[in-house]
Amino acid sequence: MKLSPFRTLVACIAVLLANSPMAAEPTSGSATLSPEQRLATAGYHLPAPDPPVANFANAVQAGNLLFFAGHGECGHTMKFGKVGAELTVEEGRRSAERVALCMLASAKAAVGDLSRIERFVRIFGMVNGTENFAESPRVMDGFSNVMTTAFGDAGKAARAAVVMQSLPDRIPVEVEAIALLRPEQ
Repeated sequence: MKLSPFRTLVACIAVLLANSPMAAEPTSGSATLSPEQRLATAGYHLPAPDPPVANFANAVQAGNLLFFAGHGECGHTMKFGKVGAELTVEEGRRSAERVALCMLASAKAAVGDLSRIERFVRIFGMVNGTENFAESPRVMDGFSNVMTTAFGDAGKAARAAVVMQSLPDRIPVEVEAIALLRPEQ
């Protein structure tokens, strides 16, 4: 079947757009929005970052990498206990969302602007779950969904979602991460 010149032109433009660097950017005009603006558009707001609870730093920059210590929710944890017993999967997922926002608050405190984050490289999610709890990936999707809301595909990282017998103070979710930073302007 031979395409008309107009259809050939449209097909060529579609191929060019699909292979352009812009194709990887978030959609709906969000490419011009900052990560915080994307979060606000989705109804999320950064909390005040918590100080470390012991002798460690919440985030440490080494070269162009930002290493995050284990984070729970900032401020008051909404609900304590094991997912699969005291918490439902949905309650665990919402806790993971709040952990992501807390981590982003720490990132902002460490580097000044979330736009400095080029991408998340590694996410290590720990879910305080019952012995037979097998839905930790669903819980950790709450964290990942916040990151992809803020950063598009650059918010997707190599991720682990493991079940732990216990987490400090019986928090439901704790997450460590590594982010790649853009050079300072």
